[in-house]
Amino acid sequence: MIETDVVVIGGGAAGLFCAIEAGKRGRKVLVVEHAERIGKKIAISGGGRCNFTNLYVTAENFISANPHFCKSALARFTPADFIALVERHGIAYHEKKSGQLFCDGSSALIIQMLLAEARESGVEVRCQTTVRNVKKTEQRFELETTATLITAQSVVVATGGLSIPPLGATDFGYRLARQFGLSLVEPWPALVPFLLSRETLRELAPLSGVSLDALVNCDGQEFRENLLVTHRGLSGPAILQISSYWRPGLSVNINLLPDIDALALLNEEAASEMSLANFLGQFLPKRFAAAWCNLNFPSLPLKQYSPAQRVEIARRLSQWHVTPVGTEGFKKAEVTAGGVSTAELSSQTMEVKSTPGLYFIGEVVDVTGHLGGFNFQWAWASGYAAGRAA
Repeated sequence: MIETDVVVIGGGAAGLFCAIEAGKRGRKVLVVEHAERIGKKIAISGGGRCNFTNLYVTAENFISANPHFCKSALARFTPADFIALVERHGIAYHEKKSGQLFCDGSSALIIQMLLAEARESGVEVRCQTTVRNVKKTEQRFELETTATLITAQSVVVATGGLSIPPLGATDFGYRLARQFGLSLVEPWPALVPFLLSRETLRELAPLSGVSLDALVNCDGQEFRENLLVTHRGLSGPAILQISSYWRPGLSVNINLLPDIDALALLNEEAASEMSLANFLGQFLPKRFAAAWCNLNFPSLPLKQYSPAQRVEIARRLSQWHVTPVGTEGFKKAEVTAGGVSTAELSSQTMEVKSTPGLYFIGEVVDVTGHLGGFNFQWAWASGYAAGRAA
């Protein structure tokens, strides 16, 4: 049997950061990770360069049943705090766009940094150790694992969500929450590509790989970024962002020319012999313009369209309604939205209100960030909050 002060279940971003902070306080900390190595999701993030935070983090960048819950943790550990750590370890980084910070080199540098901090804080990390059962006794917690029995004063659950099962995602954190009587916001795949109907794909499938700037909105939310046509539907940053807000049956509105008054331009060219497809090809990828015409309007010379038709063409360019038939699901989702209800947790410490000594942090909690480094910042901030208390 192993006796320790704090057991952290999960060796991802949130779990490691929590362990480091608890270790700094002189707590004896053990991290148990069921995979063969820690930080597997960190390793693939940001195309292998790890988009480790964003300069412009606010509560508005997160989705939660309680949009205020994340404010306390985010205020107590800020992007500037994590950047200072990165700089202290001599890791070169750059801003890609909109405050997104990436390593100049490999994301392995962030993992190495976390492991170095863990060693310095006296944290023990055990991989290939699966927790089978957690039980609360009067004074301590007992954890039955594949390797040994562990007892601890505090247990921190940092098991992540259901996203990308090949990396080892499981529902263990949710099952444990239910075991302790906690309510959940039903998890759903977020930051995930859309699937389109066969009819729509028939026209768009040849455009697989075509990318364009678009303004996408759904359910009162909108994002201006690139949209990517895939062989199964739509992806790209704009689509991934809006997917977090989409629910089955909702349509997604896409403005293909967000900076252009299409009607004014069409009216200016009302006497032109130019075809609609060639006209649109000045502002959109040519292959996309042709396919859009096949879906919406026959590509005739502009002079053959009536004023009413020009109005309708302009409307459809700014309001291309697409109703996805689904998403690529957890297999391709970058994160899992939903999770352990924030109503069950202290926003100051991430401790379960009804079970002192039990904490939930990171992706397993009902706090989900936008694309662009926000989910990592939530991992660092929630891990820090629990690490200062566990």
